[in-house]
Amino acid sequence: MIMEDEFLRDILPFFLESLKAERNASMHTLSAYEGDISDFLDVLEKKRKAPLAIAELDKDMVRLWLADLFRRKMARTTIGRRLSALRSFCSWLIRQNLRETDPTAGIATPKTEKHLPRWLTVDETFRLLDSLPASDWKDLRNRALFETLYSTGLRVSELAGLDASDIDRERELVRVRSGKGEKDRLVPLGVPALKALENYREALSGMAAFRLLNDDKGALFRNTRMGRLGVRSIRTILEKAARTTGLAVRVSPHDIRHSFATHMLDGGADLRSVQELLGHESLSTTQRYTHMTLDRMMAVYDKAHPRSGTKE
Repeated sequence: MIMEDEFLRDILPFFLESLKAERNASMHTLSAYEGDISDFLDVLEKKRKAPLAIAELDKDMVRLWLADLFRRKMARTTIGRRLSALRSFCSWLIRQNLRETDPTAGIATPKTEKHLPRWLTVDETFRLLDSLPASDWKDLRNRALFETLYSTGLRVSELAGLDASDIDRERELVRVRSGKGEKDRLVPLGVPALKALENYREALSGMAAFRLLNDDKGALFRNTRMGRLGVRSIRTILEKAARTTGLAVRVSPHDIRHSFATHMLDGGADLRSVQELLGHESLSTTQRYTHMTLDRMMAVYDKAHPRSGTKE
């Protein structure tokens, strides 16, 4: 049985074990929680020159730790994440009847700056896609990869997770299995993407290594060993393609997703439809993409309206 006079560092493993059992937390999540809470304990124990017991934890200690994080010039998002981990730990202590009060209660999470998504213009996007070479099966794969990405606005993890059986060529749809715990969704595929996918599959089927694998319903996008092309590889391939094209900015798969959403809204799509296509649970997440539409609307208004205030 855990007692109030026990040290927080000694009971941290019990908290992590409960996260694993109750929330089915991944090893990556458990490692992040352990690192964040250990950092809190390191700072306090160094100042006190003694271990910290459960009953000794108070609000001033939390504030001292946050001040130390700011002094170390950590990003506000990182500070917010670390505070969230400590909040979870303190909530667990209360649920275990080891504390009556939460020392993190009333302590505000640092406000973070809201950055608009980065996107490519339509011309930049077409320039990137149209400049992709088509000399071998890997080139055809890359073209199919990025035509599909721009046609659907998938998350890069969703793109990497596609199987050949997820493509419905007759109905011109792709079935998306989200990695975020959401339900499957169907997203339309444009003609250029369908054509690129067909060219890629024909080239792939001619590869001896692929025929020996006898797995034509497995991963859609393959690496040179005929395994599933990973997220990191997709990012690297796209960055290289953007450099070759001569684009002045570094391009990520998420930038293409942003471009898809922005171009859809700018072309007249309603917000709810784009929300469904992107797989967003909240409409407010999708509203970030209205920036370009609003900017263009204001430009048209300023240019055309006789009393917009822009004319002498």
